[in-house]
Amino acid sequence: MALISLDDLEGLDDEQLDDDITDNTEPMGDEDGLLSHWQAVASTHQVSVPAEMTGPIQEMTRNRQQREPLPFVLIARHEKMGEVLYEERRYPAGFWVGSRSGEDLYEQSISLAFMKLMRFICKENSAGRYLGMTVPVVSSVQVMEDGKTFEKSVETAFFLPSEFQSSAPRSLDPDISVTYREPIRVIARTFYGTTTEQTVGWQIRVLRELLDPGDPGVHGDRYMVAVYDNPGAPQRRNEIWFIRREP
Repeated sequence: MALISLDDLEGLDDEQLDDDITDNTEPMGDEDGLLSHWQAVASTHQVSVPAEMTGPIQEMTRNRQQREPLPFVLIARHEKMGEVLYEERRYPAGFWVGSRSGEDLYEQSISLAFMKLMRFICKENSAGRYLGMTVPVVSSVQVMEDGKTFEKSVETAFFLPSEFQSSAPRSLDPDISVTYREPIRVIARTFYGTTTEQTVGWQIRVLRELLDPGDPGVHGDRYMVAVYDNPGAPQRRNEIWFIRREP
């Protein structure tokens, strides 16, 4: 199952554009064909891609190489027999752009939220220009009292590129928030493949087993899912983040 998210801008579009791009043409491809491709993929998990998304899809396709990595400080790396089990990192304070959705499926929520973020990135902002992206795109999930089921409401967000951190553009959509967040300290474990409620839930359990289950310094009911790569990639890179409590 593929997700309509940041990463589709590379994988899905590249499939259509590889045969058409030359050094002297923009990587636009056929407008109708590109939208139809997105709509076909979206239908596999009951998400609709409206025609007005054609512009943002094309804009982000043209700029798909202009993505900044989200900076962090590595605090510790835990390994076993040469394998990295998890890392502890500190991410800086700064402005994040987020959108919240509460659909029946986790996959639907993050897909619909990211389509809103795409429109914000592509000129639906107070700067009136393309803003660029950072990676990873991070979704915040809350787990219900049973310790397994996700709350319906999921926030998907990205850290504003460095150019805009000193003067964050405002959103023209009330469903999108631009907020300043304090530094965050996380325990991150890499995994590969798709990100569904089932796969994310499994990764939460795996990381929990690697940590001290009685550690009071880690939130036990909210987590973050960081997505880096194109869902069509054979070994798609993702991370599960446990959040350290503030001292």
